This record gives sequence, C-alpha cells and structure tokens, in this order.
Amino acid sequence: MSVAIRLRRTGRKNLPCFRITVTDSRFPRDGRSLETLGLYDPLRKDPAQMLKLDHERTQHWISQGARVSDIVQSLFKRMGVFPPKPKVKRERPKRKIKTSTYSRKKAAQDARAEAKKARATQRRAAKKAAAPAEKA
Repeated sequence: MSVAIRLRRTGRKNLPCFRITVTDSRFPRDGRSLETLGLYDPLRKDPAQMLKLDHERTQHWISQGARVSDIVQSLFKRMGVFPPKPKVKRERPKRKIKTSTYSRKKAAQDARAEAKKARATQRRAAKKAAAPAEKA
C-alpha cells in the first residue's frame, strides 16, 4: 500500500477549503483517508489561520515513507516542516572559455571606457583653464 499526503477539498462552491490528509494513493481525492494532518484555507488573510498542521504526525508519516504531493510539499516548506536545502553553486566549466566574440566585445568595451576617461580629462583641463580667466 503506497501512502500519499495530499489535499482533500472541502467547503462550498467558490469558497475552497482543504484538509491535508494521509490516504492510500489508490483512493479518490475526496475519498476515504487514513488520517487528517491539518487544514489549509487559502482565502484567509491571517497566515496563522491559513495553514494549520500537526508537525509531529507529519514527520511520522514522512518517516514511514509517505509520498507528498507537489502542492502539499510547497505548503510544508512554507510552514518549515522540511529544512531548507543549502544552495550549492554548480560547476560550469564551459562558461570560462573566452571566445573570439567575447574578446572582440571586451576590446570594444575597453576602448569606449578609455575614450570616456580621455573626454573627462579634457573637460577637467578645459574647466581649469577657463576658471582663472573668469576670476580676472
């Protein structure tokens, strides 16, 4: 028997409310369940009331091998049931290869930067030359 942790829809039309349940994966969505772990009410404004969960029982079922649906897994992450995964910087060796296009663009960018510096230097020199003439 494969066990799944998934949502069971309750509430009325256009006002959804869901129970987080543990069910046999062969049962229908709103069919028989083994245990109810919590409640998810997406229309609530208060985050504390939006999602209620029994953490101990959830950890128990996960340790027993229950499969968690995608939506419930995102809700569990929001509640902190699963510890956050550490970010690992992946190795990308091909990105370090400098191509001829990269070299050409880099050379053009460096040339523009040098020209900009030269123009700024000329402006400063022209300002200095004009400053004593204004005082006189």
